[in-house]
Amino acid sequence: MIFVQSNDNDFDVKFEELLGRGKMDIAHVSAIVGDIIEDIKTDKNKALKSHIAKFDNWTPKSDEDLKITTESMKTAYENIDEALKDSLHLAYDRIKAYHEKQKPKSWFDTEENGTILGQKVTPVDSAGLYIPGGKAAYPSSLLMNVIPAQVAGVENIIVCTPTPDNEPNELLLAACHLCGVSEVYKVGGASAIAALAYGTETIPKVDVITGPGNIFVATAKKMVFGEVNIDMIAGPSEIGILADESANANHLAIDLLSQAEHDEMASSILITPSQKLADAVKIEIESWLTKLPRQKIARKSIEERGAIIVTQTMDEAIELMNKIAPEHLEVATMSPFELLPYIKHAGAIFLGHNTPEAIGDYVAGPNHTLPTGGTAKFYSPLGVENFMKKSSIISFSSAAINEIGQECALIANTEGLTAHEQSVRVRLK
Repeated sequence: MIFVQSNDNDFDVKFEELLGRGKMDIAHVSAIVGDIIEDIKTDKNKALKSHIAKFDNWTPKSDEDLKITTESMKTAYENIDEALKDSLHLAYDRIKAYHEKQKPKSWFDTEENGTILGQKVTPVDSAGLYIPGGKAAYPSSLLMNVIPAQVAGVENIIVCTPTPDNEPNELLLAACHLCGVSEVYKVGGASAIAALAYGTETIPKVDVITGPGNIFVATAKKMVFGEVNIDMIAGPSEIGILADESANANHLAIDLLSQAEHDEMASSILITPSQKLADAVKIEIESWLTKLPRQKIARKSIEERGAIIVTQTMDEAIELMNKIAPEHLEVATMSPFELLPYIKHAGAIFLGHNTPEAIGDYVAGPNHTLPTGGTAKFYSPLGVENFMKKSSIISFSSAAINEIGQECALIANTEGLTAHEQSVRVRLK
């Protein structure tokens, strides 16, 4: 892994490499994804079945084979361990409670002359949620995408998930039942995104698509944006940690590895002004690696995309972390809330020694679908607003339009839009 001092001669070069950690070669796969999208637009279900046979190693015999039955979801839920069932319910309740606080409200404002201005907030009619499937299925991702859509009031929620060898992940099915989802389709990759964006004989066209996925899914979402809305273009998972000498090196090491075990492309970055802590964390990482079932994945991630940076001051550490704008940011310092005002860019911020990133992945409540690769500088976490849109409300009385209509007509005249000008003047006394 990169282990550097901020005052090293080659630090700027190495830091630039970290800033480019989230770049995906979308151009390389765009042609492939474009062909997949065109296939779905043209041949719909026929193309879907062909893609499933090619990518998921099974062939649907009929359109009905594309859909997962509610009975199988209920059976999966009934068969899971009671302790796990209770844990999923706890997660559901906490995620729902958090997102209910996010829900924007319509509002109206009345002026003395009779003008009424406001904003009407309404949910989209339908949402398509992409959830990775197969052996790497994550029921937590289902909860994090379904619940904000439900809180927003979306009537039609459509889930697509790949099922390699036609074997749906039972835990994912159980989570679907828990969330009350009834439309789940065995379709994955760019094919699923295209089906949700344009519709097929079986899968309805939606208004917004959310959810994580690989480079083909991310590219497809980028290409259908405009036909539908999307949440974000997400890349590999990542964690940044700001820490001082009060932090526990053993804890920080496993926190860094909690992202490294996701996949080889994940990034784990510690920035600290403490050389002693940095040295200790490096040793603890190696100790933890030997104990992990996913050691091979985590080791490659840490070795190729991990970094420990030792700075001169905590202010410098914060400045560097703001440039990185990590998906997850842990602040493991003596007084983390004192640093919060200076943190500008991060998808989710975990404050204090007892707040590991993993608690946010499952039961804390905030959404774990977060901007990656530095996009936290302009993207926000997935939330209720992703499933809602706003309409402006305008109502003028006779007195109101006479009060400011002349100014409106003058601006329209200046722009050379005569009909605009006259549509106001005909109403003036």
